[in-house]
Amino acid sequence: MSTTHETRQLDGVRNARYGEIILISPGERGELRAEVYNTMGLNDCPPEKWSALDAVGVAREAEVPAAWLNGPRFWLMDRITASGAGDIRSFQGLEARRVAELEIPAGLDLNSRGNERFYKDLVVNRDNEWLFAAGKPVYQLLDADGRTYVMQAYSHIVDDTLTTDALPRLADRLQLPDGWTYREDTPARDLSLRTVNGEAHVLQDELENTYMLLTQ
Repeated sequence: MSTTHETRQLDGVRNARYGEIILISPGERGELRAEVYNTMGLNDCPPEKWSALDAVGVAREAEVPAAWLNGPRFWLMDRITASGAGDIRSFQGLEARRVAELEIPAGLDLNSRGNERFYKDLVVNRDNEWLFAAGKPVYQLLDADGRTYVMQAYSHIVDDTLTTDALPRLADRLQLPDGWTYREDTPARDLSLRTVNGEAHVLQDELENTYMLLTQ
């Protein structure tokens, strides 16, 4: 295990493949505490290594009650700037870096395919900026209150044939909550998604694509 806490910037990450290993432990108020480890910048989440991961074995080796394998995924921004990245660990031969922490509310089952899991805003503790370059497509969810969530990554967890070519038509596949809208946009200027006071608000659709709240 090694540790680093410098600010890191990665360019040219649009459509880059990665995976997350999430270590889960009990919190103090009935919630679950999750530590997020990400392969980005260390490897491209090789399919043979990712498919060989065993969540039960990962949890046992990490000495936590449970682990969740969140991937493979593909970034949709063009630049990542992140501060406070932590330990690098090897999970059954796959290296990943600690990048975030979040609380999983009591009663939320990460393995559930029910509607109670998706389109739910969760707070992730991290310090980063996602930059989407001008003139390139971004994909957004608008909730019933008019807030905008920008897709930060699409997923192969549910549909391993999903590509960027399919994202403009994704609304045809999603069962959006009442009052919600999915849309494609092409910003004329760079679009920046930043955490606020070390917090990001994120949610997933039922294909497990991930979105972050636009706060500016």
